[in-house]
Amino acid sequence: MKAKQTVTQEAKSKSNKPNLRQTSSQRNNPLHGITLKSIVIELQEYYGWEGLAQKTRMNCFKSNPSIKSSLTFLRKTDWARDKIEQLYLFTQREIQRARKDK
Repeated sequence: MKAKQTVTQEAKSKSNKPNLRQTSSQRNNPLHGITLKSIVIELQEYYGWEGLAQKTRMNCFKSNPSIKSSLTFLRKTDWARDKIEQLYLFTQREIQRARKDK
């Protein structure tokens, strides 16, 4: 009985260990841990729908925009998602620069 408990405990403890390969590959990724939904919400709050439509020239922000429809489009379209992620990173850098200037 003790042998089964030991094996089970070892299996549980092994599954709780972080995958070091996964975390080390994401170490330099500034978007790691940030969901697409939070990116779209932050950009929408910062630029508004019209601002996003002007900056990205995507119809999902022009005609009847919503978070849900934008996320659906961005998840299906790799180039659009890349563009939004780059805009988010650019915006974050601009916010940091503005804070330093104050």
